[in-house]
Amino acid sequence: MRIPGFCIVRASDATNYETGTLVSSVKPNSQEIQKRRGCAHDKMKTSSETVASILDRPEMGQLVTLVEEAARSTDEGIKRFVEPAQGTLRRAITKRHHIIFGRRGSGKSSLLRKAAADLTLDRRPIAYVDLETFKAHSYPDVLLSVLISTFNEFESWLRTAAVHPAHKASFWEKFFGSKPKRAAFNRSEAKELADQLQQQVAILEKQLHSADDVETKTSTKGSNENSSGAELGAKIGTEIANINAKLTAAEKTVSTTELHEAYRKSKTDFLHRHILDYQRLFQHLSKLSSGDSFLFLDDLYHIRRADQSQVVDYFHRVAKGNNLWLKIGTIRHRSQWYVHGDPPLGVKLGDDADEIDLDLTLEKYSLAKDFLVKVLNSFVTDCGHLSVSQILNDGAIDRLVLASGGVARDFLAIFRRAVDVARERGENHRGARIGSEDVNVAAGEHETSKREELKRDTLDDQIEIEKQFERVVSFCVDVAKANLFLLDKNASGSEARLIHELVDLRLLHLVRSRITVSKRAGKIFEGYMLDVSQYTGSRKRHNFELVEFWKPEALEDMRRVKLIYENAPDQS
Repeated sequence: MRIPGFCIVRASDATNYETGTLVSSVKPNSQEIQKRRGCAHDKMKTSSETVASILDRPEMGQLVTLVEEAARSTDEGIKRFVEPAQGTLRRAITKRHHIIFGRRGSGKSSLLRKAAADLTLDRRPIAYVDLETFKAHSYPDVLLSVLISTFNEFESWLRTAAVHPAHKASFWEKFFGSKPKRAAFNRSEAKELADQLQQQVAILEKQLHSADDVETKTSTKGSNENSSGAELGAKIGTEIANINAKLTAAEKTVSTTELHEAYRKSKTDFLHRHILDYQRLFQHLSKLSSGDSFLFLDDLYHIRRADQSQVVDYFHRVAKGNNLWLKIGTIRHRSQWYVHGDPPLGVKLGDDADEIDLDLTLEKYSLAKDFLVKVLNSFVTDCGHLSVSQILNDGAIDRLVLASGGVARDFLAIFRRAVDVARERGENHRGARIGSEDVNVAAGEHETSKREELKRDTLDDQIEIEKQFERVVSFCVDVAKANLFLLDKNASGSEARLIHELVDLRLLHLVRSRITVSKRAGKIFEGYMLDVSQYTGSRKRHNFELVEFWKPEALEDMRRVKLIYENAPDQS
C-alpha cells in the first residue's frame, strides 16, 4: 500500500538530495520504475502544496504585517524585546552614565525603550527624547529644544506614571504589560513639581523663539523736585474790627535725568545662568522619588556633529551630583561625545561614562545567528502553527544573517522581501521554502533603502563616502575577486575613517578584528565583508569567490595578499 507523498525504498538504495532522483545499487524492473515515478510525482505535488500552504496561508500574511510594523522601534514593540547580549538590559538601568553604540537597526532604541519601561514599573522618573526631531537645529537652539522636550517628558511622567494607582490595569497593561512595583508618589507634590517644569518650559520656549546675540538697549528716567517758600503776615485790631493780611512767596524746581544702557542678549549666556535652577529641579525630583531619575537621549548622531559634545556636556553638568543618569544612543563613527580642551566638553568614556556596544558583528557569527533567529521567532510564534524551519531552509537562514550583517532591522526587512520573492517565483527547483537565492534577490532590493539612509545620515560628506564605497566595491569585484578585503589595523587618515563609517552605514561588515598575512610579517589586519547586495550577481560574471569566513577552515583563505586593500583603483 502506498501512502500519497511517501514511498518506501530498500536500504541498498541511495538518494541524491540535490537533484531529487533515486540511485539504486540494484537494477529496478519495470514495475519498480512505475512505482518510483508515482512516488516522485506525489513528492512534487506535496512540495507544491507546501509552497501554497505555507507562503500563502493567512498566518504568513499576519507574520508579514507584524514584521513590517516592527521596522521602527515603538513603545508597543518592547513587549517582544530580545536582549542582544546577556547583561545589556541590566547595565542600561544601572546608576551610571552610558553611551550605547550600534548601527542603524541594531536595537539601540529598543534597548532604551525597554529600559525606560522597566524603570517606570519601578516608579523611577524617566524621560525619553528622540534627537532625530532636532536634526535641522543649530546650537544653542538645539540645546533649548532638547531641554524643552526633556522637561515636557518628565512633566508628563509625573502627571501619569508617577501617580497612577497600581490597580489601574488598563494604563499599565497597555504601555508596560505589567503593574508597578512601588507605590504611587504623593499626588500634590508631584503636581507641584510638574507645574514648575511647565513654567520652565514656557520660559525656554520664549528664549527659543527670540533672536540670539542681539544688542539690547534700556532707558531709565528719574526726576528730582525742589521747592522753597516764605510767608509774611500782619494783624491790626480795633474795637470795631480785626484786619488780617498775609503775603506768600514760593519757588519750585524740577530736574529730569535719563540713563541709557546697552548689552548683548545671548541664549548661551541664558543657559549658563539657569543651570543651577535646573539642578534644583532634579534635586527636588530625587527627593520626591526617593532615588534616581533617568534621561534617555536617542540617536545623538542626528544632530550636527559640532554640536553633539556641547549638548552632552550641558546635560552632564545638570545631572552631576543630582541622581540623574544619562543613557545616550548613537552610531560610533558619526558621533563626537567628547572634545578635549580647556575646559573639555562632553563626557569621556571610562571616566565620566561607560559604553554599551550593541554591534553584534559577523565576527561573532554564531551569536549573531542565534540572536537574529530569536528575533524572527518572536514574531513567528504569534502567528499560529508556524515555525522558522517551515518558512526558511538552512541556507536561507545563513544567507539572511550575511545579508543583514548581524543587524536585526535589516534581517527582518530582507526576510519580508524574500517572502514576496519566493511567492512570485512559485513552484520550481528551489523547493518549497525560502532559499538562499530568494534572499539574494531580496538583499539586492533592500540595498536601495540603505542608500537612502546614507543620503539622510551623511549630508555633510555624502559624496566623499559614496566615492570611497565605489572604490571598495571595485577592489573586491575586479581586483580581489572575493567578498572580503583586509585593511591594515593601524591605517589612519580619511580613507580608513570613511571605511569605518561605511561599516556603521551597513554597507561593509566587520568579520574579523585581527588577522595576519604570512607575506606581511609584523602587520595586523582587519577583515571586512562587502555587503551581499553588491555581489549577488558577480560570481558568474567575474569568477567571484565567496569566502565562507564563518567556517574554521576558511581562515587560510582569508590570509592572502591579494585581499589586502592597497592600491585600490581610483574612481574619480
